[in-house]
Amino acid sequence: MLIVDTTTPVTSQKSVAAVEALKESYPGLQVKTIATTAFSRPVQAVQIGSGAKRVLFAASFHANEWITSLVLLKFLEELMTAANTGGQILGEDARQLLQQVTVSVVPMVDPDGVDLVTGAATPQAYAKAEAIARHFPDIPFPEGWKANLNGVDLNLQYPAGWLKAREMKFMQGFDRPAPRDYVGLYPLSQPESRGLAEYTESFDPDLVVAFHTQGKEIYWEFEDYFVPGARELGERFAQVSGYTLADVPESSSYAGYKDWFIKVFRRPGYTVEAGLGVNPLPISQFDEIYKDTLPILVAAMKM
Repeated sequence: MLIVDTTTPVTSQKSVAAVEALKESYPGLQVKTIATTAFSRPVQAVQIGSGAKRVLFAASFHANEWITSLVLLKFLEELMTAANTGGQILGEDARQLLQQVTVSVVPMVDPDGVDLVTGAATPQAYAKAEAIARHFPDIPFPEGWKANLNGVDLNLQYPAGWLKAREMKFMQGFDRPAPRDYVGLYPLSQPESRGLAEYTESFDPDLVVAFHTQGKEIYWEFEDYFVPGARELGERFAQVSGYTLADVPESSSYAGYKDWFIKVFRRPGYTVEAGLGVNPLPISQFDEIYKDTLPILVAAMKM
């Protein structure tokens, strides 16, 4: 019986339950709580494999991009099922892959925000978000919500051009807690972003891929930092997915997780903008998104 339900929107509770069920079914999984949110929800990291190469995948940095969590949870289940049965994933021997690479998956960076958008927030949490949203009437509530429930955008929290991001977003009117685009009081001020940064430093990956929606694009650069092989691998991701390897829009060029990773580690970091449409993308898009992005996940493991 399948563990990960990809027919309905995910919540933090469903994500935690899926991770725990996967751990029970596949004892090789290691699960760690890397942060606890303002509303006491865990941010989990799941680690599998024993190889020298290390890759890290993360999703749902933004609340209304929750469909990306289902991508990573489904990937984990498919990978572990294949490994346990001696099977393949996209034509690759799963056991052999996991002997060559160690994979870490952070399926939901923003569980508080995801619960708001998918209808699982507590009345207290909903009221806090609603009070913030009242100052931004042009942003649909709650479906337009991207931030955590402190009103901080978790992909504008990293010390990689943070002051530039702050300047740009303040000029756009996001100078206080908001449904999106508020950078916070200082870099890594939020438990979710700080926890992911600390975990990334301890895991020490050779490559990171951050999953967002939407646009069917892949971003691979940060400022003028040159990472050998990064463009070529990005072109490979584009080839296998049908997505476009693109330049990052100026408005999204700073303070993101992959920006920080490239700056600090000088290793390949990517943002994948999955699917097309208006966030939150409907669950009816899941099968297509998964078909497009699974080849990126497998190609990253083979880097």
